[in-house]
Amino acid sequence: MSKSNRGTIKSCNCQILAHYKFEGDQYILTIESEEIAKLTLPGQFVHVTVSDSISLRRPISIMSVDIENSTFDLLYKVVGEGTRKLSESRVGEKLSIIGPIGNGFNLTNKKLPLLIGGGVGMPPMIAIAQQIKDNGYYDPLVILGSEVPFPFTPEKSNIGPLCDGVTHTMPLLEEWGIACRLTSMQGFDGVFNGYVTDLAREYLDDLSKSELSQVEIFSCGPHQMLESVASLAVEYNLPCQVSLEEFMACGVGGCAGCVVEAKIDNIKHMKRVCVDGPVFNSRDIF
Repeated sequence: MSKSNRGTIKSCNCQILAHYKFEGDQYILTIESEEIAKLTLPGQFVHVTVSDSISLRRPISIMSVDIENSTFDLLYKVVGEGTRKLSESRVGEKLSIIGPIGNGFNLTNKKLPLLIGGGVGMPPMIAIAQQIKDNGYYDPLVILGSEVPFPFTPEKSNIGPLCDGVTHTMPLLEEWGIACRLTSMQGFDGVFNGYVTDLAREYLDDLSKSELSQVEIFSCGPHQMLESVASLAVEYNLPCQVSLEEFMACGVGGCAGCVVEAKIDNIKHMKRVCVDGPVFNSRDIF
């Protein structure tokens, strides 16, 4: 992965410009910060103070940036007291934020990036899509999975068929001209009935040997999903980068509370997800 980006980390009080609620206790925050919007790379995150009454910040992946308007967007889901407090924040209030933190994804010369995101692991995939949307070299496919209603209204896509009955996409990605399909086990209309890896396998099986040589997988989501994605990469002999989700305390590498075991060149290492990651080579972790 790329070298540490600690030099980009800023601490600032950032104003909330918009706060949208979606089904399944999911929210999208639009926050103002010229520095974070300019410095952010896909896969990086911010550490957010969620309430004056809760001392520990919460790490949240950056979903998209608007450099022209000096804003960035965060997608999060209420899973505990901290994110519940964050959901009560209002437009006009300011949040204490540290970021952007960590090593992001490393885009290579592989022309067919396969971006796989699950649940609150969707934002880093959207961030990659935003980075490459105007680059004619890449022809990506984004697969997003959720077992609760998506934090957007799925719409029918006009960008390339993938398989029968799988027709719906994320409107933002459709607007960007990025091919995307959705997966779930909940029977949503136009959505693939299965896991993200099931749909990815159908896509990969349709590629020629030459096309497969141009695929690299990028993924973020729950640990079990990432294990399956890593296994898929091994099965098809594809390079794969994963962004890990982990509980964090300081978020900047000081406490070593978010370490994971990595095996690099057959040597075990303890890596901090916050600053050594959150993006890793999947074969080093799984």
